[in-house]
Amino acid sequence: MAMAVVRYAVGGGAVVVLVATAVWARPSATVDADLWSRVRPVIEARLVEQSRGGGYGESEPGLGARWFCRAEAVDLDERDGLVRAGVSTLCMEYGVRAGDLVECGGAETPQVLRLRRETDGHYAVVSQEEPPDGAGNAEWLTAHFGRATPAVLDTAVPATPLESAVRSHFGLSADSPVTEC
Repeated sequence: MAMAVVRYAVGGGAVVVLVATAVWARPSATVDADLWSRVRPVIEARLVEQSRGGGYGESEPGLGARWFCRAEAVDLDERDGLVRAGVSTLCMEYGVRAGDLVECGGAETPQVLRLRRETDGHYAVVSQEEPPDGAGNAEWLTAHFGRATPAVLDTAVPATPLESAVRSHFGLSADSPVTEC
């Protein structure tokens, strides 16, 4: 009888630890939507600006290629006028050839940006970090996002909203095909 009690206690303790770990490790499902709506355009504009000049399509005559970026919040925190935004970003270079949307390249990158609230209420990026290439990537993700977040970052930023915005920018129909550069 005593052995059964010990087994149940150990098993019950293990369940409590597993549940507590899952709750701690799970990324926050709630991101302050109002704050995100104010900092997202600043983050995405910075990403576009940084991407300019780095694409194959920009050198292709007649393609009119340019960069488009989308960021998804993984975590977001504001304290004392400073915002820490852990984001997954997707930046893609698109152009148009013969009425088709042309994808010339791009990348998805997790990043941590810090923004300062200016006196006029707008935000400005004051620092930006992304993982190093190669072996340090997993360690960087864990240090900057926590243990569970690499799994969240694997879900990828969906390209569909970005492609919709690009089609609208170029005046293409919603069903225009996407080809490669």
